[in-house]
Amino acid sequence: MSESFDLRAIAQRLYDRAVELDSLKFGEFVLSSGQTSTYYFDGRMLSTDPEGADLISKAFSYALDEYGADAFGGPTVAAVPIVGALAVRSQLDGKNRTGFFVRPEKKEHGAGKQIEGNLQPGMKVVAFDDTISTGGSLLNALDAVEEFGCEVVAVLCVLDRHQGGGDELERRGIPLFKLWESTPEGEVTLAV
Repeated sequence: MSESFDLRAIAQRLYDRAVELDSLKFGEFVLSSGQTSTYYFDGRMLSTDPEGADLISKAFSYALDEYGADAFGGPTVAAVPIVGALAVRSQLDGKNRTGFFVRPEKKEHGAGKQIEGNLQPGMKVVAFDDTISTGGSLLNALDAVEEFGCEVVAVLCVLDRHQGGGDELERRGIPLFKLWESTPEGEVTLAV
């Protein structure tokens, strides 16, 4: 990355873009867990937006450099557009990296794979999700990647909701790189 790289400016512009897209809303919301929240973040709206995908891939590419990762990916569905954006960015930046995504379980047909992409045993991997709450699907993906023979060197997210997922990553000794985080009062703030 060039010396003019400003991670905080990227995180701020991504936040502003989320608000513009109505991907980050404030009010009263019931989450899939049944809990209530004073905000709602639809990460897929942001990661499938051209500018949003570009900003996320810039920030995550920086993290891949920082953690010395060979590969990047995460659980379906949230990781898929980010994997695509990072794959293109890696090619344009001349980086020899590969993307992957992890299904919730092995396919019952075809090759019967759970991990899709060119992941190879022994690779250093960065895993990500747009949002980390309890970490359920992300932690399942990490388990699958580690069982495959790769080392997870970090986890990346756009938003850490501070609902236990980050604590489990810490317990496992896996660093968490986040662009935003929520406060106990329900504010979403920059984390970089």
